[in-house]
Parts: sequence; structure tokens; C-alpha cells
Amino acid sequence: MKTFLIQFFTWWNGQTLGTRLHTWRFGKPVGEDEFGNKYYEGGTDSEGRTRRWVIYNGVAEASAIPPGWHGWMHHRVDVPPSRESYTPRDWQKPHEPNLTGSAAAYRPKGSLLSGTHRPQVTGDYDAWTPGG
Repeated sequence: MKTFLIQFFTWWNGQTLGTRLHTWRFGKPVGEDEFGNKYYEGGTDSEGRTRRWVIYNGVAEASAIPPGWHGWMHHRVDVPPSRESYTPRDWQKPHEPNLTGSAAAYRPKGSLLSGTHRPQVTGDYDAWTPGG
């Protein structure tokens, strides 16, 4: 019952009730990634392409989709990583969670929350003035 209530009243936990129904009616399982996210396809979108979607394992965070699945989700490749021996390129970074709003979030020098002071202005900058 708790899962049903979560799906009915939230959109950020796994899947919504509407997504569950759409997946049940049209979804064909395509694969699962190392994070436990499940990928589906079925039906067509407004451009006539096969619709593709993900059901997140936990909180819905788009950055949690690995590079290979990202390419498939956005129709950049036709073959999903589950049907080929996909290996990420050297320059593709592993997933890091979105830290915005947490104590570990990026805070540049001078940010009110960083606890540091902004560097002094050196005088080598002339402010722009209209007509000047």
C-alpha cells in the first residue's frame, strides 16, 4: 500500500502511477543498468519514433543514467547497451550524484556559503559604462 501511495502522490520516487500503467500497456523491457534503473520502449512519440523511457531505482535523477543508456534514450544509437558489448570511453566519467543543496555542493570562493572571502579587486578592471 505504501508503494502505491508514493507512486500516486510523488513523481520523484521511481515511477508514477501513470508511468506504471503506460509501462504495463505498451512497455517492452530493454535492459537494466548497474544502478538498477530499468529501460523500456514501446509506442511512438510525436515525431513517429519508438518511445523510450526509464524507471529509476529510487529517486528520479537524470544524471544517474550511464553514458551508453543516455545515447540510446535520446535516439543517438539504435542498439541499447544490453544488446551489445558497450564499454564507456576513457573521457566518460562515472556517475556522481547531484550535490546541490547538500554540504558537499560546489561553492566557489566568495560564495556566502563557502566560508571564505572573495578576493580583493586588483584595479585591472574598468567597468563598462553606457556611451563610454
